[in-house]
Amino acid sequence: MQKSILSLLVCLFLTSLVASAQVDKEKIEKEREELQQEIKQIEGMYSKVKGETRQSINQLSLIKRKLDLQNKFLSNISKEIRFINDDLYLSNIEIYRLEKQLDTLKEQYAKSVVYTYKNRGTFNFLNFIFSANGFNDALKRIAYLRNYRAYREQQVANILETKRKIEQRKEEMIAKKNEKNDALANQSDQVKKLADTKNEQSQVVTKLKSQQKDIEKQLAAKRKRFKDLQNQIEAIVKREIKMAKDNADKKVAEEKKNNTTNSGPVVTAPAAKTESYLDLNATDIALNDDFEKNKGRLPWPVDKGSIKVRFGRYEYYLSENTKPLIDYNPGITIATPAGAAVKSIFKGEVASVTRLADEIVVVIRHGKYFTAYSNMTSASVTKGQIVQEGQVIGKAGIDDDGTGGKIDFMLMIESKNDNPETWLHK
Repeated sequence: MQKSILSLLVCLFLTSLVASAQVDKEKIEKEREELQQEIKQIEGMYSKVKGETRQSINQLSLIKRKLDLQNKFLSNISKEIRFINDDLYLSNIEIYRLEKQLDTLKEQYAKSVVYTYKNRGTFNFLNFIFSANGFNDALKRIAYLRNYRAYREQQVANILETKRKIEQRKEEMIAKKNEKNDALANQSDQVKKLADTKNEQSQVVTKLKSQQKDIEKQLAAKRKRFKDLQNQIEAIVKREIKMAKDNADKKVAEEKKNNTTNSGPVVTAPAAKTESYLDLNATDIALNDDFEKNKGRLPWPVDKGSIKVRFGRYEYYLSENTKPLIDYNPGITIATPAGAAVKSIFKGEVASVTRLADEIVVVIRHGKYFTAYSNMTSASVTKGQIVQEGQVIGKAGIDDDGTGGKIDFMLMIESKNDNPETWLHK
């Protein structure tokens, strides 16, 4: 009895582990597909600038991004191999359990055969029935013989079923081993590709060294553009905050005046302090809540695109003995076909539509959150217009390096930049 309970517990434990492993495996496969797709997109962008005689920091940025993705891809394969090893280990345990169970079943069946042989006189059907003391006793003996025969047949069925399960497990193990071999071959192939990319990176860095002054000018121009863009957006955000503050102060003054007129002098408690006047507006509070609840699930501003340059500070070392070239992206740069529709990622109000040099910049307010869409050739919205999630607001412009189109997308919590990638769905 105790052995049966223990066997059942082991079986349930193994089943739960297999189910959990299956979920993890599906997650790994999905992640790998996404990485493969992103690597393919980066390779497509890089192939367009690879043949240029004039090297650019964008080439180095694309290679760096590709290296990051390839390392993630290798990590994904390593996870897959670990899960396959776990599956093989669990299969070995299950086969061992089934073989022990088969031994027990065979032993029980052998005992029943020996018992039947020793009592073969008793188990002679006619002798056993005719030696009954009466009709009722004969019926009981018939039922007993039928039950015993069914028991023996069930023993044989259990033995055959256990053998089938063992064979099935062994076949699954062979398939798992083949799967592991494929994964190892893929891993080896990716290691070679990673080495090739690193070699290509070294070649680009070597060429960039001879053009360092030109590269520094490129980065300086890029930083100036982002600084001008940032200053413009900050001015818009400050204006919006001031308007919200003025409206809030006006509302408080009117309420105070009405209370004084209707009820005479009233002692009121001081208003609770708030860090953001945008939070004083009930509509803004609702928008804030909706926006925050959708973090990680917001749609992309373009239907088809991939991140070309991620959020934050970048350092490019052209040699060990020199200072790195510094680059900074206050948002994310999304590669997309030139002329592609650019869409609002959430409902809100258009705070501004302005021109910066030869590009259009649209800023949309979502409560205390702001999203900015730049490097657009045109805008299809106007200041003060209410827009909905997914509504087209303009068209993407061309990329400076001629690889296609792009947009620069920024997200701010009031005037503080935040990483937009964490807000968009994967």
